Amino acid sequence: MIKKVIVSIVIVGVLLAVVGCNSLAAPPTPDTTPIPDTTPTVIPSPPDSPSTALPSPPPSGPIEATWIDSLLEGDTVYLSLAEVEENRNNNFKLETADGTLNFMAYELDGELSVRANVCPPCRSIGFSLDDDILVCDRCATTFEAVTGDGIRGACVDFLKAPVAYEITDASIVMSIDDLISAHEETIKPG
Repeated sequence: MIKKVIVSIVIVGVLLAVVGCNSLAAPPTPDTTPIPDTTPTVIPSPPDSPSTALPSPPPSGPIEATWIDSLLEGDTVYLSLAEVEENRNNNFKLETADGTLNFMAYELDGELSVRANVCPPCRSIGFSLDDDILVCDRCATTFEAVTGDGIRGACVDFLKAPVAYEITDASIVMSIDDLISAHEETIKPG
């Protein structure tokens, strides 16, 4: 008798499990006629070529200067425009009869600036570009990147004089006289 009760309980349990599993199955889907896709096909445009690609956004935080080479031909100095734009903040040298003069070329808000790169009291020849501020790598004196005027710090009286330039054939073109003049103006307190 006990066997019959146990067998009956097991059978009822199995039946309940089978019925429960069938009720969890997805209901049958009615037969439907598929609706054709009327979404227009979009043909992707070709990727931008390097000459039409938008410039990459500036990195956040200070941009340390990258040393680049200049080309001297006669009384004219050339820089690669593409290299200056790619690095955003650059240093370059000019060898003269009186010694080496250092300069910076940087891009800020799509505008290019070339300036003397020297901080006479602390003898630094390096500036980071932090948004629209030039920061001396040695003494942390700050200068307006747009004007070269001093803002705050020990060397604030030594404005960073601009260098006149032209852009021709993918080069930044400057005269030696303009470079020397900007350097001389920068080493005098203003």
